[in-house]
Amino acid sequence: MTAEAIESGPRTGDDTSGTADDRPLRIALLTYKGNPFCGGQGVYVRHLARELARLGHSVEVIGAQPYPVLDEGVPLTELPSLDLYRQPDPFRTPKRGEYRDWIDAAEVATMWTGGFPEPLTFSLRARRHLAARRGEFDVIHDNQTLGYGLLADLGAPLVTTIHHPITVDRRLELDAAENRRRRASVRRWYGFTRMQKRVARRLPSVLTVSGSSRQEIIDHLGVRPDRLHVVHIGADTDLWSPDPSVAEVPGRIVTTSSADVPLKGLVHLVEALAKLRTGNPRAHLVVVGKRAEDGPVAQAIERHGLQDAVEFVKGISDAELVDLVRGAQIACVPSLYEGFSLPAAEAMATGTPLVATTGGAIPEVAGPDGETCLAVPPADAGALADALARLLGDPELRARLGAAGRDRVLSRFTWKQAALGTAALYREAIAARSGARRPGGRR
Repeated sequence: MTAEAIESGPRTGDDTSGTADDRPLRIALLTYKGNPFCGGQGVYVRHLARELARLGHSVEVIGAQPYPVLDEGVPLTELPSLDLYRQPDPFRTPKRGEYRDWIDAAEVATMWTGGFPEPLTFSLRARRHLAARRGEFDVIHDNQTLGYGLLADLGAPLVTTIHHPITVDRRLELDAAENRRRRASVRRWYGFTRMQKRVARRLPSVLTVSGSSRQEIIDHLGVRPDRLHVVHIGADTDLWSPDPSVAEVPGRIVTTSSADVPLKGLVHLVEALAKLRTGNPRAHLVVVGKRAEDGPVAQAIERHGLQDAVEFVKGISDAELVDLVRGAQIACVPSLYEGFSLPAAEAMATGTPLVATTGGAIPEVAGPDGETCLAVPPADAGALADALARLLGDPELRARLGAAGRDRVLSRFTWKQAALGTAALYREAIAARSGARRPGGRR
């Protein structure tokens, strides 16, 4: 019996003793983009795969560039794209010898015309790869590729995670576009969301990470509610933990953000910092992410003369990142929208007090205002500045919110709990497929 079965116990009405329901599962986990240092998809794949393996399951990650970083015991099968967006030469033109087949040609043609091809082309490569390995997996788990290739019979039931609909990102970027040409470019780039809508509506089992995302998926993608299941993700609470030996840096505020992605709300945090420093000149911001050399964030930093008060860091180790957050007096999530917000859960797990907006699913993670965080409306630099000033000036409040935040994560948002819930959905998908294939069952 797997650790999962021992720990979760049989569900009401189930007889799990000595049945196939107890056996470890063979899982293919697909990720078309697995970078663990930029965005939540790589983090999700790494930690979910590790915890599923610890429960006794066999997990193989099948992914494209940037490849995920995986823990010992979880193999990676590389399914390479042409890696057209890699640094330092994004939007590159491949050499003739790099082309392998028509999928490669389609990938380049879509990029040349301003679109984003990777969800479609990865799904086509994954379909071909899985067809050649038919019978090797009990379940296939797609991490938000949502490409046409995954609508084929892959030889095993499919479970798909949708973290949040990318149509939300599209809307926010269109709202932030400064002219007609930029809006046309955004629409073309996000053209793949039409495919994702069509695919999502046909999927039998969709997993998402929050109640907020569930409703967005229903509203934006038209997925039937009975096919949608919520399994919260969480923090690695062994890594993200308090450490009193790490010195607190006076005035340090830390955030994780892609500089010029409007959804992340970094420009509003920079505006808030400018207001805050009029009364607290020691306040400064450390951004975990890439510095943008131009755009709204860079312009706001220059406009307010904050070049020495905003630092960007990237490429640091997990241990360095955790110590960076531990040393902050405040962690901040200024996003306009999040499907879950791993940075909020991870900061809370270290005992660092949190200031966060109420965008999307953030309140589900961060908890009630004044109890486990200070909550402010999205896109409100004034409210953000007031909350930051209040917390910087009240060490007792920081200590109380930090301790309560850590307790909330331990009780609700761990990767072990996520793996248990996900494995339960795998078994439901397997049972549903088996029932549909029995004589008299529906296909």
